[in-house]
Amino acid sequence: MFFITLLKITSILAAIVGGTFAIPVIVAIYCGETDFLPSFLIPMIISFVLFALINIPTRKIKYQMKLRQTFLIVALSWIVASLMAAIPMYFSGYFGSFVNAFFESVSGFTTTGATILGDIDSIPRCINMLRCLTHWLGGMGIVTLTVALLPLLGVGGFQLIKAETTGPEKGKVTARITTTAKVLWLIYAAFTLIETILLKIAGMDFIDALSHSFATLGTGGFSTKTASVGNYNSAAIDIIITVFMFLAGINFSLYYYLIQRNFREVRDNSELKAYIGIVVFFIVMVTISLLKTYGSFGKSLRFASFQVISIMSTTGFATADFITWPTSAQFWLFLLYFIGGCSGSTAGSIKVIRWVILTKQVNNETKRMLHPHGVFSIRLNNKVGRKDIIFNVAAFITLYLVLVAVTTFVGCLGNLDLFSSFTGALSMVGNVGPAFGTLGPSANYGFLPSFVKIWYSFAMLAGRLELYTMLIFIFPVYWRK
Repeated sequence: MFFITLLKITSILAAIVGGTFAIPVIVAIYCGETDFLPSFLIPMIISFVLFALINIPTRKIKYQMKLRQTFLIVALSWIVASLMAAIPMYFSGYFGSFVNAFFESVSGFTTTGATILGDIDSIPRCINMLRCLTHWLGGMGIVTLTVALLPLLGVGGFQLIKAETTGPEKGKVTARITTTAKVLWLIYAAFTLIETILLKIAGMDFIDALSHSFATLGTGGFSTKTASVGNYNSAAIDIIITVFMFLAGINFSLYYYLIQRNFREVRDNSELKAYIGIVVFFIVMVTISLLKTYGSFGKSLRFASFQVISIMSTTGFATADFITWPTSAQFWLFLLYFIGGCSGSTAGSIKVIRWVILTKQVNNETKRMLHPHGVFSIRLNNKVGRKDIIFNVAAFITLYLVLVAVTTFVGCLGNLDLFSSFTGALSMVGNVGPAFGTLGPSANYGFLPSFVKIWYSFAMLAGRLELYTMLIFIFPVYWRK
């Protein structure tokens, strides 16, 4: 029964991903790139046929899966989605090998934004649209989208979403999980539409505006230009994308509370206050570091704001090659690789809320040394937090750093220097995109050996799914009854 349910859910997801290929198909027709239509239409039709063959005969079968099975379903769903998008990329002929196409697809869905492409300007517009579309689908979550569109035929949607969403505490903003998923996706789509309109007004053509909006709201970083956003050399475009990267790094549940006029939930949110404070502090420090480089406060502020928020939100867009900046500016940007955006956002990395919890625990331990018999608790959002949450955070960060260490070693095996390998590992696990050294914003990942790209693909998936969903299968306790 579980195997049938697994087939049903993955076939539904594959059909949904296949259905989204209609967007690059429309772009291909509009731009006269009809030679690439079979690359999209064949996997699209196959996904629809498989969906019908699997779901029509089993439509009356319902199965309430166990918690441990949700991890397998979510992990497999992300792999299937990545394979689906890799097919048209590979058959386009621009990626060289299927490993390259799969790496690009995984980088897209996990909203990492690391690319193997060197000359993006020469890539067909329909393929670039697909690359940015994967960001948009992966940003809010492809399983969350599936739950929003379908009741999953009796399957526990909340458990699936918990295995996909980010942050140490996960809940519903509405009574029904399908309603929650729909609400979040509608807010997400509304932001995307608004940004697309603004970018169009600022000077981008519609296809580029939509592509960059997909990449911005998904905090991915794929661009349709080799020089990324810096290609446009437009202050207006920089400001628009900076604002929406910042918004995409905030927990999307807070936007729902704003719509419901529940201002208290937003005002009391500990993570949001910390997120804003960190962004402002780092922008100030990087701006000061760039004053001699750009010669004016306004220009320094513009480039500093964009790059700080780009890395903080793990988007990875660039308006300048920051590895040529003063080392003081690079230092502050380097620290941001360890932070990330808010839980419940489309951003990656460790997340602000975990650092808030650790900081509060350090404060409590300091008090305990002064007052050994005192009782101290962690308060989040003006409420007393769960006592076990500090153990959850400590375990996550430990596992995160272990995966970064292993990924660093794999990069070294691929002949990367130690610093490039380390920052590349931070970028992969944190879903940031550009790193430092030979993997900087003006470089690409195409020169890496295939085995490094395969491991990096795994690291990106693990980072996007909060580690446990991908890594739980290597622990013996998962396989014990």
